[in-house]
Amino acid sequence: MPPPRTRKPQRDENTDAAAVEALRRRAKRCQNCDLWRRATQTVFGAGPVPADLMLVGEQPGDQEDRVGQPFVGAAGRVLAEALEKAGIDASAVYITNTVKHFKWTPKGKRRIHEKPNREEILACRMWLNEEIAHVRPRALVALGATAAGALAGPGIRVTRDRGRLIESPLAEMLTVTVHPSSILRAPTEEARHEAMKLFIKDLKAIARRLRR
Repeated sequence: MPPPRTRKPQRDENTDAAAVEALRRRAKRCQNCDLWRRATQTVFGAGPVPADLMLVGEQPGDQEDRVGQPFVGAAGRVLAEALEKAGIDASAVYITNTVKHFKWTPKGKRRIHEKPNREEILACRMWLNEEIAHVRPRALVALGATAAGALAGPGIRVTRDRGRLIESPLAEMLTVTVHPSSILRAPTEEARHEAMKLFIKDLKAIARRLRR
């Protein structure tokens, strides 16, 4: 007679949520690279733990750095609109960034976004890895080239690979799309409309896969 089957132990969702909260507190003191020196604060991820869908951007912007929450500026408003039109409940999504401090250069009174380099991305990778481990997303979506490279490797190109499923140990589904800030940079209203339509299409596709 074969031995009786044993159930795999269920992970405690409260334990995962507490672990992410502990990560958030630890990340506030992060000095793994020099970005902390000029940033107002660490901007950690936000959302339910666990979550079926996790979105990963590049880094906090000026507004996010001041408020301490991801995607609360103009790009965040674009993302919120796209999620709504894609039929995705934003309150059910965990949103974070590859790099947790705002990298900027002064231009008059303004603070202008500056792309993080490889060393800064690697210095922050421990936080992202642990977020993914505790959020346990079924679908992981990289928003833009920095997040795509961090999650899927340097060979991934957003323009070529957006929307397709990429095999990964990080989640059941991994895909890449544009960063919502790229929609704001489109040169004309018509171009912005078209870019938004394609972005919503990418989000709808992942929503359909999650419903299966």
